[in-house]
Amino acid sequence: METQCPFCSVQCKMRLTESGDSAAGEVQYSVEAKPNRASEGRLCVKGMNAYQHAVSEDRILYPLVKRDGQFERISWEDAMALIVSRFKQIAQESGVDAIGLYGGGSLTNETAYLLGKFARVALRSKYIDYNGRFCMSAAASAGSKALGLDRGLTNPLSDIALAKCIVLAGTNVAECQPTLMPYFTRAKENGTFIIVIDPRETGTSKLADLHLKVRPGMDAALANGMLRSLLDEGLVDEAFVRERTRGYDTLRAHLMEQSVEEIAVMTGVPADSIRRAALTFGKASTGMVFTARGVEQQTDGYMAVRNLLNLVLLTGKIGKAGCGYGAITGQGNGQGGREHGQKADQLPGYRSIENPEHRAYVADVWGVDPNELPGKGVSAYEMMEKAYEGEIRALLVMGSNPVVSNPNASLVQAAMERLDLLVVADMFMSETARSADLILPVTAYLENEGTLTNLEGRVLLREAHRPAPGEAKHDWRILCDLAEGLGRGTYFRYEHAEQIFEELRLASRGGTADYYGITYDRIRREEGVYWPCPDTEGEGVGRMFETSFAHADGRAELIAVDNHFPAELTDEAYPIYLTTGRVLSHYLTGVQTRRSHTLASRDFESFVEMHPKTAKQYGLAEGKLAVLTSRRGEIVVRCRITRTIREDTVFVPMHWGDSQNVNVLTNQALDPTCRMPGFKVCAVSIRPFIANPSYEM
Repeated sequence: METQCPFCSVQCKMRLTESGDSAAGEVQYSVEAKPNRASEGRLCVKGMNAYQHAVSEDRILYPLVKRDGQFERISWEDAMALIVSRFKQIAQESGVDAIGLYGGGSLTNETAYLLGKFARVALRSKYIDYNGRFCMSAAASAGSKALGLDRGLTNPLSDIALAKCIVLAGTNVAECQPTLMPYFTRAKENGTFIIVIDPRETGTSKLADLHLKVRPGMDAALANGMLRSLLDEGLVDEAFVRERTRGYDTLRAHLMEQSVEEIAVMTGVPADSIRRAALTFGKASTGMVFTARGVEQQTDGYMAVRNLLNLVLLTGKIGKAGCGYGAITGQGNGQGGREHGQKADQLPGYRSIENPEHRAYVADVWGVDPNELPGKGVSAYEMMEKAYEGEIRALLVMGSNPVVSNPNASLVQAAMERLDLLVVADMFMSETARSADLILPVTAYLENEGTLTNLEGRVLLREAHRPAPGEAKHDWRILCDLAEGLGRGTYFRYEHAEQIFEELRLASRGGTADYYGITYDRIRREEGVYWPCPDTEGEGVGRMFETSFAHADGRAELIAVDNHFPAELTDEAYPIYLTTGRVLSHYLTGVQTRRSHTLASRDFESFVEMHPKTAKQYGLAEGKLAVLTSRRGEIVVRCRITRTIREDTVFVPMHWGDSQNVNVLTNQALDPTCRMPGFKVCAVSIRPFIANPSYEM
């Protein structure tokens, strides 16, 4: 069968062959990469083994209800009746906003669209957000404000090889999107100078000509040092800045107050290295800047990305071949997932729920009165706080595992347990599902057809032909059935995913993320179509901003950015910075990849990475267990000693729950603009683990 990987934002295509006798339990699977324009026919170890979780014996096959602390099988009819009854009761007692929806960045465009519609039309609740808030919100809001439009990459992946200088800020492509690495190695072979900004040495930094090992949380300040150096060397593209941007005079005055030497002290990056990076990028005839979670998952992530966009704009490196900005999306549909209504403040097509014209247009497509649509809700973590405080009494979680993925995870766990009703739609018994009152089994990527939008804004169709196991249902079908029970079924009459996409096309028409010109047939013919694509006869836009930006005046916006320090600093009690991230063999909270025996065997437990001098100082050694404690909680993980990380920093991956859940430690402080939590910096103490018979790993 033809399908595509369910994991990262490249969305590599593949062919899965199933053979043998399934009745006898003797089934073999073979996977081969399928040529396509994005991954060019590559697959990484996750993609090669993705089928293993889909065929896992751990799949939930029928609805489960919790009675007396134990899960019992229940019929779909009874499950739907229970949810509808409880939703109606809670809405009557506490209002419609007492019910919340929590989605995911791996859901198809069709399901993401329908989830937003379900919240606003079936429930009429303002409380909906999704785990993509923790992935792309900083870059998305920065791109929207600076350029007038948010799309992961402003140019095609093929442009990477044409760039003479590339800045990779807070992105470890080698482990997070490994099938993209050949684009960068090809550029390197062409003579491209690569600059990596990261507190750790990684598989990506090994490719670098210059590695700026920045102190965690100081990316915005580092960018200021580079921008000041551009001014000092006369490397600003004055014609581009005057003709195509606004705000330059204010930014220039701000930068003239900066000292590269002082910024070097703040960031831990030598002044000579800061200047070298700026001069190399400024002098290059073409260049690109990429950011990812290392820069974005900060309490000043929005401003840090804005400052790196300043770097792109001051040098005029955007809107032409080999030039541009790219926010390397993490989740499989992190791009499409935020475009069509899962986010608290958005309606389909990247419209604003607070804009009367936008509300009127979408309401007309949906056949409802605009006044019926609720207003803006709150961000994902703030929904957890409202659940903890009792304002949200019921929650439907679809395609996400908030107990592991949110910061301050102990509070989130407590919030889930305080809810009057927690419904989780999932394939597996995730950490969040364990707290549920009702679990609904959903189909996997091999069974559920739909579109996803990859990191470069290319809309792809994921075919799916495998039958659903047991009583599992498509996630969008569950929403339709619930709407029927709530008396709103007339707005949710779909027989297959393509019908939903046809409505999505209309709802997005005229929006910044315009999908109107895209159809299933066209995607099949063209191997994906870029948005915006307003015309079924016209091409989608691969390279953005060639002649103007998406603001009304056609100009990009420059902004002065202060040198921000992290929201939480080290002190005597918590003397070490903790940063978090991914490893090659796992994905997000590991719910799927930890069900793959091949992937789990590569990394079967979490770990803490630290410098040898740090380990010696705290009495730790390779392979020993360490206790990490923050102001919010503590975890126990095994030590990996390496010279590739700063001495003042430790690293823990994000793919494990329970006693290894790093987000028990992370800070719940939020970026004031985009509400992104500061996952990448918190202060911790470390000590050796002393065995206690009552302690469970």
